[in-house]
Amino acid sequence: MGNSSVLLVATGSDQTYEEVDAALSGDYKVVRLYAGADVVDAIQLHDPAVIILDLQIGNMGGVAACLEIRLESKAERIPMQNVFLLLDREADVFLAQEAEADGWVVKPIDPLGLRQLVISETISG
Repeated sequence: MGNSSVLLVATGSDQTYEEVDAALSGDYKVVRLYAGADVVDAIQLHDPAVIILDLQIGNMGGVAACLEIRLESKAERIPMQNVFLLLDREADVFLAQEAEADGWVVKPIDPLGLRQLVISETISG
């Protein structure tokens, strides 16, 4: 996995970005993306330790972006990534599992819970 200091967060929501940044900026340099279609290029540029995808991101949602990351990793065009999804409701957990996300949080975001999830998964992953 990538650079231990960089976290990519893809969201169109300023509030969601601010919540993720507040929870994780002490441990990571948080880089924001506004479009899911930009995630693979950003992986190649930043070599992140963690990627957090909002379910709703501009032109490509978090599930589609996660699937693209997994396909690119399996094709060995990018390294394996730690990918977490921010879900809108409990019913979306199925989508996160199908997209092979490493973890997920259902909004509203619990900052401590998000931080613990990301840190525990990246240490064990």
